[in-house]
Amino acid sequence: MHEHDNVILFPKWKVILEEESLVALKEKRYDEALKKLNKLLDYHVNNHEIIIGKLICLMELAYYDEAQDLCEELLVQKDENYFQYVHIYLTLLFQTSQYNLLLEQVDYEFQTEKVPSPYREQFEQLYDMSQKMNDQLKDEKMMKYINEFVQAIEDQDHMKQWRLVENMRNIKAQPKQKMIVPLLTDDTIHPVTKTAIFQWLQEMNIAQSFDIHKLGLQLTVNPVDIAELNIHTMVKQTFLLIIELEQTNPTLFHLLEKILHQYAYVRYPIMPPGGDAAAIADALITIGEQYLNLPDKNEVKNDKTLHYIEEIKMCEALYLSIIDE
Repeated sequence: MHEHDNVILFPKWKVILEEESLVALKEKRYDEALKKLNKLLDYHVNNHEIIIGKLICLMELAYYDEAQDLCEELLVQKDENYFQYVHIYLTLLFQTSQYNLLLEQVDYEFQTEKVPSPYREQFEQLYDMSQKMNDQLKDEKMMKYINEFVQAIEDQDHMKQWRLVENMRNIKAQPKQKMIVPLLTDDTIHPVTKTAIFQWLQEMNIAQSFDIHKLGLQLTVNPVDIAELNIHTMVKQTFLLIIELEQTNPTLFHLLEKILHQYAYVRYPIMPPGGDAAAIADALITIGEQYLNLPDKNEVKNDKTLHYIEEIKMCEALYLSIIDE
């Protein structure tokens, strides 16, 4: 319980505190104003003017996290001052460079609320400015990542190359195709990095055929014509052949699921034929049983299964050499 929960502020002191806090606010003595406003709020004097005064003080004193928390609490209440609070919240997000959150909030308001005309114009202005700032920041980040990526290629730093491709994917940057696409046939680029590059081209809907070389294999492929990794036919077919283990041996199943993902990630988009799913599943089970020191239920392996045991282990090593799990 708060120390003032059962205490009533005398009307005279309430008026004095309100007047003093507003004078301090007008005279830009924000620290003093905030203390008095907090005292009023402690006594449950929480009218609109007091709350707005507190928000102004917090923002002027750069207590941005506290101001943001207060705004988000006020937005949940959806009272008659809702759009004024939204405007303050959006201004705060803009000042703190949280452009993506601002864009999401404005989209939400326009989709779910009937925004009054004056606020609509202000929200649209903040939205447009945020989009420009966001694009500018993305361009600056992209240039930084590209420069670091070029250096990582020169240094043969494969882990850093993969991480930088992932960074560029995460900000949804447009790939510089003249630079990026030739890397898919460059034997000095790690196969894991080539997978990340291909997924980046895929996510950005680059509808153009490219050659890709990895693991001694090559393929001409259009990113938009290939199913995403997790729903690729080979992955789904193999998964269906091991899923019954989820009930009988969940530890083995989860291990096989992880190794299958690692194997498919390294091979992607040059995948084994769908008809080899049974051999791949047998190979996975054999590897999993070895790792868990379980008895091998099928000691006799055909050549295809033996080939996949070797290939899966190689791909697992390649994956783990770049991606730390």
